[in-house]
Amino acid sequence: MKYRYHHLHLICSDLEEMIYFFSETLGAELVARRKFGTSDGASLDLSGVLINLRVAREDETMAHGDSKTRFGYHHIGLEVDDLDAVYEELKGKGFSFSLPPTDGGGVRMAFFEGPDRIVLEIFQPLG
Repeated sequence: MKYRYHHLHLICSDLEEMIYFFSETLGAELVARRKFGTSDGASLDLSGVLINLRVAREDETMAHGDSKTRFGYHHIGLEVDDLDAVYEELKGKGFSFSLPPTDGGGVRMAFFEGPDRIVLEIFQPLG
């Protein structure tokens, strides 16, 4: 059996804020607004990667974990052509970085926090 990556699905507290973040900040295109079961949601295309967003269902209780390190999801990695320029642009928009631009392992990388505390890495291959 061959598996192929299809999509990333995030649950968000504010659908409009998350759509804005992915479309205006990261350049994703809104594909459709839709329902995921009973929850309002949306699908976006980020350079060929499908990102599904939805708000919590009425029967779900959502909470942020106390620790940033946990089993499961850690971060979304996005490759860029000019990390330092993207870093300055995102800092100018008020995003908080847990790791400023740093070289390591053949890449230049930085980590920042998006809406609902999602962690994103921007990186630029070196060489």
